Amino acid sequence: MTEPAAVEVASLTKRFAALTAVDGLSFSVARGEIFGLVGPDGAGKTTVMRMLAGVMRPDAGTVILDGVDVVSDPELAKRHLSYMPQRFGLYEDLTVDENIRFYADLFGIARGLREERAKRLLAASGMEPFRGRLAGKLSGGMKQKLGLTCSLIHAPKAVLLDEPTTGVDPVSRRDFWRILYSLLGEGVTIVIATAYLDEAERCHRLALLDRGRLIQCDTPAALKQKMPGALVAIASPDPRRVRSALEDEPGVQTVVLVGDGVHLVVDDAGRIAELERRLADQGVPYEHIARVTPSVEDLFAALLGRKAEDG
Repeated sequence: MTEPAAVEVASLTKRFAALTAVDGLSFSVARGEIFGLVGPDGAGKTTVMRMLAGVMRPDAGTVILDGVDVVSDPELAKRHLSYMPQRFGLYEDLTVDENIRFYADLFGIARGLREERAKRLLAASGMEPFRGRLAGKLSGGMKQKLGLTCSLIHAPKAVLLDEPTTGVDPVSRRDFWRILYSLLGEGVTIVIATAYLDEAERCHRLALLDRGRLIQCDTPAALKQKMPGALVAIASPDPRRVRSALEDEPGVQTVVLVGDGVHLVVDDAGRIAELERRLADQGVPYEHIARVTPSVEDLFAALLGRKAEDG
């Protein structure tokens, strides 16, 4: 018998006046899975997370979390989940320990159990030496790790994270993800909205969103196989000239500046010879050109069909 999904979303819709922020969204999340919501600004990620958490009521659709109807009984659902918004409500005039104690008390966690959980979570995040420091004196990354610790202190069955690592340094991001992976062994389900597409690669499955609609939903590996056309990478000392020379070429669908080169999506890999001739005709220098395996970022740009700007 198939185990029921930890999160089941069906036809979820939210409108703000004439704007449809979320448009008939449906997906399911398995128990013990890291499920990523990925999309540009305005894709509806935060609105979706708020509806999953029961802090915003949808105009239509259903959200079932751990067997509880979030729309009809949001208070009961909150006992099963933890929601960490982009700006988590830490108390900056309280210490790390005092913040943890406050959130544990909100959920009625006994002192002994609170101490055991706090010690384990703080050790995983490297925060153990800072238990007596005021939250207001922590770095941005440390605040986010403390926020996650407070969110997990009541051992929720599902964790909802809305772009938790935005603006966080790479080391803290690594520590943050180490904590998330450690939760999987406990059967915790994680739904994370992220603007970092390298983080999206770490999720078990992804929902690619644009303007409130679901474009694709699958594993990162399976999504890459759905890449329309072929991805071509060109290394050049002058990538902007490469882009200018090739962006209007027949068969070129998208052009993205990537570091010291350019990624192009073309309708057929056989066009590489044509691209080489075009660069040679215009005297544009390049070091090499080859077909490469796409990333989630490459796939997203191709699916949206947009000519990406710098950065």
